[in-house]
Amino acid sequence: MRGAGALPLVLVLATVVAVAQTKPWVEAGGIPLPSGKRSVGILRHNEPLFSRPDARSARRGTAIQGAHLPLFGATEGPGCAGRWLSVGPAAWVCSTHVRLSPTAALTPRTASPRFPDGLPYHYYFVGPDGSLGYAGLAHAEEGAPDAELQPGFALAVIRVANKAPGDAFGLTTHRLWVPMRDLGAARPSLFHGIELSGGLDLGWVVVDSAPVYGKPGGRRLTHAVRTHFEKVAVLETVTRHHHRWFRVGTDQWMSDRELRVPTPASLPVDLRPGERWIDVDTENQILTAYEGKKPVFATLVSTGKGREGSELATPKGAFHIWVKLRSTDMDNLENEEASRYYAIEDVPWVMFFKKGYGLHGTFWHRSFGHVRSHGCVNLTPLDAERLFYWAGPRLPAGWSAVLPTRHDPGTLVRVR
Repeated sequence: MRGAGALPLVLVLATVVAVAQTKPWVEAGGIPLPSGKRSVGILRHNEPLFSRPDARSARRGTAIQGAHLPLFGATEGPGCAGRWLSVGPAAWVCSTHVRLSPTAALTPRTASPRFPDGLPYHYYFVGPDGSLGYAGLAHAEEGAPDAELQPGFALAVIRVANKAPGDAFGLTTHRLWVPMRDLGAARPSLFHGIELSGGLDLGWVVVDSAPVYGKPGGRRLTHAVRTHFEKVAVLETVTRHHHRWFRVGTDQWMSDRELRVPTPASLPVDLRPGERWIDVDTENQILTAYEGKKPVFATLVSTGKGREGSELATPKGAFHIWVKLRSTDMDNLENEEASRYYAIEDVPWVMFFKKGYGLHGTFWHRSFGHVRSHGCVNLTPLDAERLFYWAGPRLPAGWSAVLPTRHDPGTLVRVR
């Protein structure tokens, strides 16, 4: 039954069609858009996006160089010599450093590519003799270098080209050409977590060769050995001498020294029904993603190796993701007290939840299930990518970073 005052169906459909045909729309006081322009081409690396057409407004995110964002409208405002262009919900970019284009804008379907190893770039480590970087390929190694690269530093390479036959150079995300003979390829772990449909009755082996026992604390079974990262079904759990023991088969038990098993987490306070949140269990080095009370994904992680409360410890408590970045550089080069320096270009799938502490993909070690990091929550690249596109705020197509809004808040992360 149609309620009193409702519009006839024909009029509703005509209105919808009319609105669809007039997009991109121009709000009252806006500036008419040039005909034939369908998108905003981004010309600079990490072009800033603002929440309002005002350079003094809160930052909304950044856009990827070369991306084509949708074009919804234009207006004038402070801080832009040209005009402000609307490129999404509460997202504005100044026209000064972009280009209106007839090219179709990216769609949400192209916003979340899936990489076979979870890595958006090819990553390499500088060899023991270090290396040099050059701004141009044509004159590489013929004059003064533009950068000196220390042994062990990690580079993200977007293209490889030969200066001469057999003389390959890699172009990094920092626009430097580096001789490939000085680099060694990163070999990330292909381990990944589990999509859950039931409970948390599972675990993973975190040593190269895990013994199996006939009973908790009993004799080792010589015919039963489990291998590193093997998934194991847990049938029963008991505690003996401050250790958990897990029954993994008929008269087969494993210890928490070699097997990591998730423990159920209590609901955070003020959680909305079905709200997505992430539990990080530092004791067991396991991350579990929840939708309300329901666990939907679990995996191994590596959290901070420092004592609780120290700079190298993962901070405990409940936080919300305050920014998501497709990738960002990480280093400790300004830490004068560091015993060892590191620099990693474009660490992938970064979700900061407290200042510089966050979740991110890790390709430089395979110690998942053990403490290892400098304070962040390390995930395999495959797991980090999976969580990045699951957690809020949503990263629109063509964006390199996004900050939360009231309508698209950051996912809660609880570390215990």
